Amino acid sequence: MSYSIAVVGATGLVGRTMLRVLEEHDIAPANLVPLASRSSAGKCVRFRGHNYTVQELRKTSFKGVDFALFSAGASVSREYAPIAAAAGAVVIDNSSAWRMDRTVPLVVPEVNPEAAFRHRGIIANPNCSTIQLVVALKPLHDAFGLKRVVVSTYQAISGAGQAGIDQLTAELKGRTPERRKFPHTAAFNTIFHSFNEGDDYSEEEMKMINETRKILGIPRLACTMTCVRIPTVAAHAESVNAEFQTPVTPAKARRILERAPGIVVWDDPAKDHYPTVLDAGDHDEVFVGRIRKDASQPNTINMWVVADNVRKGAATNAVQILELLAAGT
Repeated sequence: MSYSIAVVGATGLVGRTMLRVLEEHDIAPANLVPLASRSSAGKCVRFRGHNYTVQELRKTSFKGVDFALFSAGASVSREYAPIAAAAGAVVIDNSSAWRMDRTVPLVVPEVNPEAAFRHRGIIANPNCSTIQLVVALKPLHDAFGLKRVVVSTYQAISGAGQAGIDQLTAELKGRTPERRKFPHTAAFNTIFHSFNEGDDYSEEEMKMINETRKILGIPRLACTMTCVRIPTVAAHAESVNAEFQTPVTPAKARRILERAPGIVVWDDPAKDHYPTVLDAGDHDEVFVGRIRKDASQPNTINMWVVADNVRKGAATNAVQILELLAAGT
């Protein structure tokens, strides 16, 4: 690949995974520019057998850069993504900064690849929980017409970054964490995401609601979410109840999902064959199991959706967007 690629936040959990996924996908840029904050500048990252020195993120960092993968938080993205785009780079941003901007496409390549080509210099990567949900919902929506969705998440601590993992690890070892990511104990516990003052729904829950509607192109989709962190690291799991406009059976849904891109179906209850977070960890696919009829109302199924939140939920999706754009140019 004869492109110059910058990775903003190259020393963070998602940034390091972006480098790994680029390498796994055999992407060999003409130039790699790892960028991070001043405190991380000077560190080394390894890519395709070579060490690269991390540079401090500056306004001048994007000269000659074709693609800029951002994973350094919303405030950094708000400031530097427009600068990178003005310098000629296509920004693929993993933060929440641009997701609901009407001028910025919110893209999952298996779901709405055409949206990526409507960018004005910035493309948003959706929330990790939203990505795996819409990958599973889109083929079913195309077949049966989605009417309503109810989701409860079981989200890995890794969704909060390295600081969340460090707190959980320390607590599991009986130690006091050097820094606390969460106000509650993470080990052996369940934690809700942070709430905005005066809101009944957490920010994470509202992200999933709004992003799902935008990506699927259903602005008035009836959906509700309950998002919970659990003391695991490998992947996010979701219990999904989906109601459709036309009749659907588990067998039909299973056949459609088995043919859908990016999905692996593990669904044999008689043999206890269903995906767990450990099964999905370190994989790029979205795993679906426990596909069954909702006996309480018609045209409705339940399913269990699991995916690695750092890979498909962040780094891999961003790299897939890059590949999509590169193939289309």
